[in-house]
Amino acid sequence: MPGACFMTTNTSDRLCYRLNARNNYPEDETKYCGTMSSPEYVHGRSSRESERLDYQASRLADLLHAGTRYPDGSIVLEAACGVGAQTIILARNSPGANFVCIDISPESLAIAEDRARAASVTRASFRQADVYNLPFPPESFDHVFVCFLLEHLKDPLLALRNLKGVLRQGGTITVIEGDHGSALFYPESTVARAVISCLIDLQAGMGGNSLIGRELWHLLNDAGFSDVRVSPRQVYADGSSPESGEAVRNIFIAMVEGVRDQAIDSGMITRENWEQGVRDLYRTTEKDGSFSYTFFKGVAERP
Repeated sequence: MPGACFMTTNTSDRLCYRLNARNNYPEDETKYCGTMSSPEYVHGRSSRESERLDYQASRLADLLHAGTRYPDGSIVLEAACGVGAQTIILARNSPGANFVCIDISPESLAIAEDRARAASVTRASFRQADVYNLPFPPESFDHVFVCFLLEHLKDPLLALRNLKGVLRQGGTITVIEGDHGSALFYPESTVARAVISCLIDLQAGMGGNSLIGRELWHLLNDAGFSDVRVSPRQVYADGSSPESGEAVRNIFIAMVEGVRDQAIDSGMITRENWEQGVRDLYRTTEKDGSFSYTFFKGVAERP
């Protein structure tokens, strides 16, 4: 359903009208839409995964969104909004900005629209679109926001170049990605490492790269952006902060557990080693354990 648009309120209707007028869209917007090429999502699209994403967004809001604020009246493209977990945070932090939120999955967009409506987000529109073939003319947006997308793409550089094309000169892009290779924990466990490696290898087999956080600076420069700045955002948990251990369990370990059947059925790991590895990961979140993980946040401009 290329060209589909999911609206939250009349304000969003006016936003779409403004965007269309600004870019001189013809009545048939579908001429800008090509064939969707959906990336494979290693974590699946279950209700449990939706809940994990929502928890992750709310729990890490201060860490990941610090410094991200958009001026009143600006038009922001949120690429791969998913179920809208980041959308609500973005809208609350920049209440005067207007958001166009796209995703490849109509099911995720429907959830995102419902969540935005429930959170009284009025300056957002939701539309199905493909980052490999964006349905917008050049320089449509003042800013672009991308979170946890590039790790799932076979060609993240092409996606970044496409996003640069719809960004106005002098506009900014913000990109946030994790890096599963940054996971450090105590007590150390070989089978826990093996369990994490299953997720890394499964995602690589789908054409993704869950180690992409360390590459952000290079990717943004190679895509032609200027003034590229990347900062590490570290999550750390130990016995002095029980709530931080809860976050590790509900975000990282829950994400790893999501590929259990794939890993075992493919023969990557035995059932016994998987179960032991997951137990060892949980062990790192207890009072005498520790765990850290690093996200990377890149900000750059279109020259």
